[in-house]
Amino acid sequence: MTLSRYRRPLTILAAVIAVLSLAAVGAVMAYAFAGAVAPTWVTYAALYGLPAAFVLMLLLVLDGVAVRRRAGKPQRR
Repeated sequence: MTLSRYRRPLTILAAVIAVLSLAAVGAVMAYAFAGAVAPTWVTYAALYGLPAAFVLMLLLVLDGVAVRRRAGKPQRR
């Protein structure tokens, strides 16, 4: 099954966002362990990155289900 034009870039974008936000979570934990406060942008990336990546991947899964359903049904005239 080949990906359409927009599915591959969205998949890559969601994966990059997820990896960067996981790194931000690790950075926030490292700052907290050191007794310091993480910069605002790092905390923001940690809090909002993973849900954004999750929503993007959920949309991609739902799109894949819709494509498979459309491909499985014969077209009526």
